[in-house]
Amino acid sequence: MAYTYTTPWLLVVAELLILVSITESKVPAIIVFGDSTVDTGNNNVVPTLLKSNFRPYGRDFAGGRPTGRFSNGRIPPDFISEAFGLKPTVPAYLDPAYNISDFATGVCFASAGTGYDNATSDVLKVIPMWKELEYYKEYQNKLRAYVGKDKANEILSEALYLMSLGTNDFLENYYLSPKRQSQFTVQQYEDFLIGLAGYFIRELYSLGVRKISLTGLPPMGCLPLERTINILGHNKCVEKFNNVALEFNGKLNGLVKRLNKELPGLRLLSTDAYKILDQIIKKPSLYGFDVVGKACCATGKFELSYLCNELSPFTCSDANKYVFWDAFHPTEKTNHIVVNSFLDKLLANFR
Repeated sequence: MAYTYTTPWLLVVAELLILVSITESKVPAIIVFGDSTVDTGNNNVVPTLLKSNFRPYGRDFAGGRPTGRFSNGRIPPDFISEAFGLKPTVPAYLDPAYNISDFATGVCFASAGTGYDNATSDVLKVIPMWKELEYYKEYQNKLRAYVGKDKANEILSEALYLMSLGTNDFLENYYLSPKRQSQFTVQQYEDFLIGLAGYFIRELYSLGVRKISLTGLPPMGCLPLERTINILGHNKCVEKFNNVALEFNGKLNGLVKRLNKELPGLRLLSTDAYKILDQIIKKPSLYGFDVVGKACCATGKFELSYLCNELSPFTCSDANKYVFWDAFHPTEKTNHIVVNSFLDKLLANFR
């Protein structure tokens, strides 16, 4: 009988401990750099064709609202912020609806279509990484003015920084650009990007950043757009691209190890999205998906941004059955599964 009476109290105590650990979180803010995998709406105010601030994008977001996220709902930074006991969504820095009071617990500088290589951001006229860094410096000054220098420095050093990019460097730049291919073999280009990633992280470190989660490439040869183009390969995944992704991720892991040794106090963590996405794509039914070869929006074969719009009669009714939302980006459900695959690692290392 004693067991019957004490168990509920143990549960209450456990729940209280969880609440305390969240409220005393060592991560006061989530700060985001990268591309469309993590852009929460900055491209809305950028003069580019790569936008998603219109329906059906965001149809499963709170209020059915298109926000500029390249999905039907939330994306990884949102789920990570919520898991750390912060807000369920991370606001975009350039969104005029928000100000520094909103950004004190999280802010996103990411821009869809960007990459480590400045030439990548030029392709679709989006925000290059050096500009994302400039916006971050501006944010630092605004935060110090808002909460005071000491409190701001504490937030900035204890915040968790998310970096997710690289796919566009290969699919939108290297493999479509005679210039980069004439300058580099694909392995040399990987090394070039690793150098740029290292430089960016060192720059962040010099600005007081200490906690970084770095996400590598997905199985980019399995994106619906790449499968559609792969006509001679019977619309299967383009293994050449997947192999490049794996090779690049290996080099990124090497960079993580080097920088952790080189920079005192840095806690740089590599988070792998490749493995879980590869598993989902190979065995979708295990994760509750019905469709993997094409996306939910429009025909699901090549549409993204303005081609994924309300005028298409082909858009699916239930995005939860699809791994991909548009021809390049996962559904909210997929995003959530991907985050859950490395969330324990994030919480164990940074909370």
